[in-house]
Amino acid sequence: MGFKIYTKAGDDGKTGLIGGERVSKHHIRVESYGTVDELNSHIGMIRCHLKGETEEILLAEVQNDLFTIGSFLASAAGSNISLPALGEEKIGRLESEIDRLTSVLPELKNFILPGGSIQGAQAHVARCVCRRAERLVVHLRDIEDVPAFVVKYLNRLSDYLFTLARFLDHKNGGIEIIWKSEK
Repeated sequence: MGFKIYTKAGDDGKTGLIGGERVSKHHIRVESYGTVDELNSHIGMIRCHLKGETEEILLAEVQNDLFTIGSFLASAAGSNISLPALGEEKIGRLESEIDRLTSVLPELKNFILPGGSIQGAQAHVARCVCRRAERLVVHLRDIEDVPAFVVKYLNRLSDYLFTLARFLDHKNGGIEIIWKSEK
């Protein structure tokens, strides 16, 4: 018989970090990398709508980056595990794409609500999960060492996902839904 997906090692409510330390499954480190994993899955959903398009290529890179970030977050404090390096060029790529997409969009003058198109709404869901991941990673950073790049990347990624949502709404003929405050 081949590889079994179940190990039973987590049946006691604990999980192993890279480096061997075992922590509760509700540990802030586990919540952080679990939310990054959830974000990665949402981005995979967006990619399904964009096969062969320029935006899909960037999102494939983002998924790989998020997997690397998840590895950083899943590593026990003080772990000597060698992980792939992520550099500032990754953030620059997101910023360039934000600028490229923004150049074809109407000026944003109001708050908008998700729902202009299925693809745009999915990008908004990913943006919200990205913001949650960022909040959790900042919490983790307050108590343990987290590379500054991780917070910066998640912050810029959420900006990209917001812009992508607007772009997908625009591209798919959706109308941005303007938030109307009741006064």
